[in-house]
Amino acid sequence: MTVFTIGYEGLDIDGFMSLLAEHGIDTVVDIRELPLSRKPGFSKKSLASVLNISGLEYIHMADLGCPKPVRDRYRADGNWKNYTEGFLEHLKLQGAAIVELSELVSSSNCALLCYEADFNFCHRSMVANAVRDYCGAGVEHIKAVDTRITNPALIPLAFA
Repeated sequence: MTVFTIGYEGLDIDGFMSLLAEHGIDTVVDIRELPLSRKPGFSKKSLASVLNISGLEYIHMADLGCPKPVRDRYRADGNWKNYTEGFLEHLKLQGAAIVELSELVSSSNCALLCYEADFNFCHRSMVANAVRDYCGAGVEHIKAVDTRITNPALIPLAFA
């Protein structure tokens, strides 16, 4: 039993769907408080539609999103430690949502969705860890592969 996480930053919808397929994801659990995006295909209705057409399930769990006051404070001060403390305080009050998500993870290959590419600076890592702590699920962070770095033929000669 594993809970996956994925961020769509830097991806288009096709690349995102490919990553889900590569990891055998059945259910995308959107844990953005407000599932809106300026990126085409990643707002709630359009994302749910694309996922459903592809045979995947879309679930929005707003209670596991980062509250606006915590997000606003982070935008103002850029202090990740404060953000983490604020979100973890919020997460302590979301026991029912963690139980619900843990049950879902035990019956479906789920990926927690948020925007940030780097899971180290995204609340989805904290949510995934809460699920792990509750039910013992493993945590795997799905990352987009940057072919400019992993394809040696594309590395500039100055760096080869």
